[in-house]
Amino acid sequence: MNIFKIILSVLAILSFSDQFAQNTKLSSYTFGEGYNFTNANGSTFRIQGYIQPSMDTEIYEDSDIPNATRFRMRRLRLRFSGRSANERFGYRLQLDLAGQDEAQREGDVTDARNLLLDAYISYKITRRVELIFGQRATYTDNRELFMNSNSLQLPERSRLTSAFASIREFGLFAKGTFRTGGGTYLKPYLTITNGDGANVFSNDLGGLKYGARLDFLPFGLFTNFGQFRQADVVRELTPKLVVGVTGNYNDGITSRRGRNSGRIYYLNDLNGNGALDDGEERLPDYAKFGIDFLFKYKGFSVLGEYHKSFVTDIADDINLRNDIYGDDIDVLTDRFRGRVNPTSDDFRDYTPQEYVKRQLMLGEAYNIQAGYLFKNGFSIDARYTHINSDTNSFLNNATFFNRPDYYTIGVSKYLSRSYGAKIQASYTWINAGEFGIFDNNGNTLPGGEQLFRLILTVAF
Repeated sequence: MNIFKIILSVLAILSFSDQFAQNTKLSSYTFGEGYNFTNANGSTFRIQGYIQPSMDTEIYEDSDIPNATRFRMRRLRLRFSGRSANERFGYRLQLDLAGQDEAQREGDVTDARNLLLDAYISYKITRRVELIFGQRATYTDNRELFMNSNSLQLPERSRLTSAFASIREFGLFAKGTFRTGGGTYLKPYLTITNGDGANVFSNDLGGLKYGARLDFLPFGLFTNFGQFRQADVVRELTPKLVVGVTGNYNDGITSRRGRNSGRIYYLNDLNGNGALDDGEERLPDYAKFGIDFLFKYKGFSVLGEYHKSFVTDIADDINLRNDIYGDDIDVLTDRFRGRVNPTSDDFRDYTPQEYVKRQLMLGEAYNIQAGYLFKNGFSIDARYTHINSDTNSFLNNATFFNRPDYYTIGVSKYLSRSYGAKIQASYTWINAGEFGIFDNNGNTLPGGEQLFRLILTVAF
């Protein structure tokens, strides 16, 4: 998909739209928060964006392999959003022109979804309840996924997020905000999505995904959408806390955690001819559960998360699968083989049920991070993430995972009184799993890793 064609199309729509072009004036601009336009009829339109060039250096311990350094455009995002005059209808379109969305890494399929992030229409049924239809970040992932990428405390999100989050999904979303007395609030969220992550360009296999989240805010609402931003830039004058519980159920999953469709599938070969024509789908059901919280007060912030995933239904009569590790993933095979351990050169046969689990992100993890933003714009932050994988789980994969402990410290300098400009650096020590890990070239390494990151954010 041509990026420039999309940009030109958006600009053309805006240029020829009566609502946008006629009697539209710039009503406000705040550095880092975007340009706000207001039409004569009262409808509003906003343009926002940010750029994040980054560098990271990886050091492998107990190895002669040289350090690996990478420079890249981590994010280059452009967002268009607006609301009708009565504020009932709304919309959002967000693009990532860098093509580096989180969902495209760690072995997931890459396609045009790396460009289109958000595309949805919203409608407020009442002042307290809103429906959304389209593609957006789901409400049923861990809390860190609620945070805008340009507001992160550290250069990257935690490993809990990359291990379990489906990130963006296409479907129907509902959210509400209810005052419950004494200054407290409840925020419920419901989702029904395709269960395959972002917009599906291939065969949409499996069923739907159902999810819910309930957030409780005992001290009132955060200032300036602070519930959805990590660092306490506004320096909350009174303590603010949100505690949430979330869960989701994916009826027939065909990827490792629900980011793709048709990547991994299983069959019951009815007549034993090894062909798809007489096979019946035997897809496992996948579920996740999590609890989390966010606390902010006078520049101090703490984020805590726990997430667990499990498979709820694996058919007993699976005898055929697609060859995900072959040259063509549509080729079928009746062999269920895998490594003896994450870094072994020896392979063995597994039962179909064991093999299914070994392709899914199964296990649990918790993430705790805290930081303090000084009045001079400097921030000191720290994070610890622990992943406990099931015996049969793709979390034991030695290339992308098999690393149970992550210790991170970071320092940031905010160059404005908002999230408009900042520079961040972090150091992470990563403990290797019991059997070691693989580097990016498949070389076996016995020791851990050290990771340096540097990122600059400039938003308009």
